[in-house]
Amino acid sequence: MPETLAEIVKRHTDKREGFCETPINGFGFLRANHRQQHPTHLVSKPVLCVVVQGAKSSTFGGRRYDYSAGQALVVSIEMPGLSRVTRASPAEPYLCAVLEFDPATMREMLENLPAPPPLSSHAHRGIFVADFAGHAMECVLRMARLLDTPEAVPVLAPMMQRELYYWLLAGPHGGEIANVVLGSGHTQRMMKALHKLREQFRAPVRIDELAAIAQLSPSAFHRQFKALTAMTPLQYQKQLRLLEARHLMMAGMANAESAAYQVGYESASQFSREYARMFGAPPRRDVVALSAVAA
Repeated sequence: MPETLAEIVKRHTDKREGFCETPINGFGFLRANHRQQHPTHLVSKPVLCVVVQGAKSSTFGGRRYDYSAGQALVVSIEMPGLSRVTRASPAEPYLCAVLEFDPATMREMLENLPAPPPLSSHAHRGIFVADFAGHAMECVLRMARLLDTPEAVPVLAPMMQRELYYWLLAGPHGGEIANVVLGSGHTQRMMKALHKLREQFRAPVRIDELAAIAQLSPSAFHRQFKALTAMTPLQYQKQLRLLEARHLMMAGMANAESAAYQVGYESASQFSREYARMFGAPPRRDVVALSAVAA
């Protein structure tokens, strides 16, 4: 009897927790043997997360997304947020197949669809949870099975990824995925503005400049940005700054004060207050606690 996707993920992770890359570019497995008491903060790339066992909860911009086996989380834009495994045990660990989106390949697939999904001229949420089954699930399963024949990966994996994109774009959420990952009309211009904010998060936010990129009035830009990310531009920037500062301190590249200035804060005390509000502890105490867990 052929292996299920859960069995394949278990075998390839070999009881190791965390993210495991595979020889297929952008495709990997995530495993957790225990529920998480505290959430993990991260900046998520555009990605498809297919849960095959257990359950997880993610929060982006104050919106919570719960998903479990048989469901997938679709993140269509680069977003700061937090996640926590809510159902897992050594006997039945949390297992997830993760595929990073390749916008260029998806755009090519969209152009060749006989009936492209309808696109909206307005920004839609960049994240959603959907049931995951049928052709798309079968495609992910075949990609996982392909790992047992590594010599075939360079030839067949790109074809399977293209097939998966077809089923995603042709499915009930095709319009939402195409709208944000690929961009069209207002959404495309909104994505350009968001990417500028992402790349220049250390600099002060200039709403007028971002709104001009999106070709919107400042008030309309603010509304559509929040519709897309569930955050205001300032909230989005703040989370990026604090996550980068935490990374710098954990890597031993900066102390709290220098990290604050490196990510764009003008006041170390303001940085410390906002850091504690986001992570639950002041910078130094948080880094010491994280280092102890890592050790």
